[in-house]
Amino acid sequence: MNVPALDPATAADYVAQGWWGELTIADYVARNAETIPERIAYVADGARLTWREYDRQVDVLACALAALLPRGARFGMLLPDSGEFHVALCAAERSGTVAVGMGARSGRDEIRHLMSQSGAEVLVMRESHRDRPALDYVADLRADGWLVSELVIVDPRGPVRMHRFADGVVSTHDVPSVPIEETRSRAAGPNELSMLNSTSGTTGRPKLVTQFANRLIAFSKMAFEAADFTPDDVMMGAVPGPFGFGLWTAHYATAMLGMKTVLMERFDVDEMIRLIGEEEATILACVSTQFKMMLDTPSLEGASLDTLRAMFTGGEAVPYERALQFEERVGAKVLQFYGSNESGAISNTSLRDTAEQRLRTAGRVIDVMNMRLYDAEGNDITETGGPGRPGVSGPTICMGYYGDPAANEELFHDGRLMMPDLVTVDADGYLRVVGRTSDLIIRGGKNISAIEVEELVEAHPGVVMASAVPVPDELFGERIGVAVTVHDAPVTVAELTAYLADRGISKHLYPERVVVVDELPRAAGGKVAKGAVRALVAAQAQEDVDLRESVSA
Repeated sequence: MNVPALDPATAADYVAQGWWGELTIADYVARNAETIPERIAYVADGARLTWREYDRQVDVLACALAALLPRGARFGMLLPDSGEFHVALCAAERSGTVAVGMGARSGRDEIRHLMSQSGAEVLVMRESHRDRPALDYVADLRADGWLVSELVIVDPRGPVRMHRFADGVVSTHDVPSVPIEETRSRAAGPNELSMLNSTSGTTGRPKLVTQFANRLIAFSKMAFEAADFTPDDVMMGAVPGPFGFGLWTAHYATAMLGMKTVLMERFDVDEMIRLIGEEEATILACVSTQFKMMLDTPSLEGASLDTLRAMFTGGEAVPYERALQFEERVGAKVLQFYGSNESGAISNTSLRDTAEQRLRTAGRVIDVMNMRLYDAEGNDITETGGPGRPGVSGPTICMGYYGDPAANEELFHDGRLMMPDLVTVDADGYLRVVGRTSDLIIRGGKNISAIEVEELVEAHPGVVMASAVPVPDELFGERIGVAVTVHDAPVTVAELTAYLADRGISKHLYPERVVVVDELPRAAGGKVAKGAVRALVAAQAQEDVDLRESVSA
């Protein structure tokens, strides 16, 4: 697999241009601990973490990881959006290990898949997670065929204890440690793998995206230019940390400048509005669904949001009228990046763009990302302006998918990382997304694989075949709809939800509209006609519909 960003000559060029450097985020945290030790790094559910405390906690957890794991080994982290999450990410860099970030709402099946796919045998958690003891999660993993050797328990004060599992016996220990000098001597560099996070691709189960510091440091530098960041800015991070948008906004950019970041362990729109005012946030990071919820809640009226000057949004289509309404009511400029967890930034809007450019396009293509457009046969059609599929090679792209060479063959083409969208680029370099080449459903900024949903629904004993499609939705952008054929009795949303919940499937994969048909629409050649299925499912007003002729007759 050829990853252009890591070619030595290309990497040297990125350093020369100032996009890449020699520091990891753990290095930035150490620097901040020396220069602004008492300044607040994170505010999370009432807990405040200074840069000095942050750095100390990173040392303690890094020394524990170095005692437990060889350099380059993976460990799972199942944590809410909190100071502990960011400590664990930095501890991976400082100990030369690799953090496997799992979404806080991940279901049992997804947790097992990500742990086993990465080979992680150590897990970092709080004593309880989403009202369940951490030990129960380990028991689930064991029952599902994956053994955890050690569970490191952390809280807002840092690592507190460790549970070891051997021969079916659980023992409790103090947090292990090796000398800090030994730990730091094996620290990862900014171009080394330090994190894996999941993405819902187009071919089924979640994949593990390879993350290294310099790619998200470059992303952050692009944001600095777009919104004129300063160390005095305060970030309100509403996007969960394990995912790309949440990483650059609340972990990378803020540490690089020594900014304060405000987090929420569970998203609540009224709490977010309160925190923006109380903490005097200047920059908000949220997906479109979240800012639409913000506009619709009564608590926005009379809220003190005078300090907010910019909102970064994305992850899904940004609706023009709602974005304009946000600017008029809140007074902050709406900015966005176009890209993905795999690609990083491809285009972006800035404070210097007009309202039309900011709100009706995905921004100007970033020169250093060397974007080209390709047609369905893989031919370069960049000069036409599209529509075409973007391919990029630049300082923000990932190394590919961990342990999945077949998926990497699909991810890269012509030396570039390929996006699943169809876009156009106008004469001024502004990009617009006009279509999608893949089976993705984008619900509330979350990419959901239609194929994965189909496989899960078809496992239900009453279902013969399923076709999952996006259903337009005013709040979430899209919801999950499925058309199904069945053996006999119809299946319902409630029945499928209960079935998937019993299997430990993550909630974001549950269908929200079910249409039962005699046969799925077919295109020439016998394939399911997804366009016809989309129109069929979108035309229904109820969540459960039975369109079989034998029933209606």
